[in-house]
Amino acid sequence: MDISSAGLRVLRQIAESGSFTAAAARLGYTQSAISRQAAALERSVGTTLFERRPDGVQLTPSGLTLLRHAHTVLASLAAAERELTGTVPQTELVRLGAVLSAGAAILPAALAAAGPQITVTTREGTTPTLIRALRAGSLDLAVLTSRPPHRPFDGDSPRLHVETVSDTELVVAVPSTGEFAGRTTVHVDELVDAAWIATPSSSSEALLGVWPGLPGRPRVIHSARDWLTKLHLVAGGFGLTTVPSRLSPVLPPGVSLLHVDGAPPEIRRVLVARLPGHPTPAITAVTRAISSTA
Repeated sequence: MDISSAGLRVLRQIAESGSFTAAAARLGYTQSAISRQAAALERSVGTTLFERRPDGVQLTPSGLTLLRHAHTVLASLAAAERELTGTVPQTELVRLGAVLSAGAAILPAALAAAGPQITVTTREGTTPTLIRALRAGSLDLAVLTSRPPHRPFDGDSPRLHVETVSDTELVVAVPSTGEFAGRTTVHVDELVDAAWIATPSSSSEALLGVWPGLPGRPRVIHSARDWLTKLHLVAGGFGLTTVPSRLSPVLPPGVSLLHVDGAPPEIRRVLVARLPGHPTPAITAVTRAISSTA
């Protein structure tokens, strides 16, 4: 079996990106070149590594096995390169991913608590995107969210190691002036005809920003992924959006949070996930910092 490091990097990027096209864009190749390298890798190992599906590409069990070994090989090559070029880091590196809602509320304080001996790099993404990055070995840790009944994030093996950080209630962000001024609650029936500010939905992520289970078709008038954009639109009186209650300390002026009556509480769980196995001291320290901050 003759496998090149370039082939392993292609395998890792396809696993992370979820498609040949996205992997090609990240690596600077054409889509046809990625397809050829994927086919050559499968010929080299003598088995199918990629499952082509209508919604993208997933690794087969054989592909996941090879990916697990690719982590070790590529990490060793990177370490060798650092030693040969004299760029051995003076601090331990932890690559951390986080869902969008965790950024403002958790990351700054957690990074400060991690200590100067640890260098943390961060990236934002949706839960499915961050899970793929963990599996691909591009991240060491990820702050994720889940909703009841809190099923496993994926069916791949080995299972991710997941630790619960906290539970937070979903609330509605409203303008501090106007019809909601001075209120602490809103009845779900009042939200049926509301104008909503929401994150676009996809095949892997539900519509974020509209109250879950709202009867009928919601009236979404603004579509935005960035939390700051959504909250400033709320402050300007241009609609409502849902947020985790943990964002209350970082709300911009002009935004109030209301609990919803007449419907079951919507609870979101914050978790830290990593690949199974014994974590490095730096990963353990960052995990503890996130837990203590949240």
